[in-house]
Amino acid sequence: MINIIKRRFLFLAISIFALLTSIVLLLAAGLNIGMDFSGGSRLTLNFEQAVTIDQLESELASIGYGTAVVQGTSSGDFIIRTEKLAADEKETLKTNLTAAFGQFTEKGFEDIPPETAIGTARVAVIGLVLAAIGIMAYITWAFRVMPKPFRYGICAVLALLHDVLIVLGIFAILGMITHIEVNLMFITGILAVIGYSVNNIVVIFDRIRENVKANPGASFEMIVNNSVTQTFSRSINTSLTTVITVLALILFIGTNIESFAWTLFIGIIVGTLDSLFIAPGLLVVWEKNEWHRFINWLPMFKAKQQ
Repeated sequence: MINIIKRRFLFLAISIFALLTSIVLLLAAGLNIGMDFSGGSRLTLNFEQAVTIDQLESELASIGYGTAVVQGTSSGDFIIRTEKLAADEKETLKTNLTAAFGQFTEKGFEDIPPETAIGTARVAVIGLVLAAIGIMAYITWAFRVMPKPFRYGICAVLALLHDVLIVLGIFAILGMITHIEVNLMFITGILAVIGYSVNNIVVIFDRIRENVKANPGASFEMIVNNSVTQTFSRSINTSLTTVITVLALILFIGTNIESFAWTLFIGIIVGTLDSLFIAPGLLVVWEKNEWHRFINWLPMFKAKQQ
């Protein structure tokens, strides 16, 4: 039997390193905030002649839209995101693009005022906070027969916050490389990831509860490790089949749900690893009051002591 919990300090240290890296990436690079949260205009065009993203970006910069973001789609369309365009500005932009690249078809146009975007962002943040509170309350109630049930709820919420921060850090990189946006589809994906991760964590915690009842004299560390290994194959197999489905969305659906699909893809992988290696280990560290021992174990603190 693999002793996963025995290496809990290592997994927690890796988790902390990943979190710090994500925070640095967010501070250094930031997120490519979509129009749903920042406001602006989004124009979808399909050119009759061959055009590249670099050519479009160069032309847009030459006519005063150097901050515009251009994305290509699998169907050959181009999505151009700019600051809010007035009617005359839109027509001038289309005229300049026609002169540079020839005829094109306007496939869509969206215009979101900044006030609406700010309201949307506020509602999204409130929704995520309420979801975390609700999850903590539910898990605490579900494990009320266990000693100190609130620990199960808090460990689950900390694991979810870990997942969200890691996804945000990876999106900071993707935003720089591919211009992928953080929009309402991203928030939808985050909520789906939270639900998926909670399901994995609850399955493992529920097995812990069953094993505690069945083995009243056993050590908590051994019970948690047995519970993780007993649910290991189930968690991996379930996540793997879901990831394959999400990968199909990324490859074949296109940019309409790009943020949603990538959030699911990253979040399911991170959430699965979290539910197996982080949340149970955190529960054991808390139960055995090993915080001081864990801090002394960390390499950075060892170096200072020496």
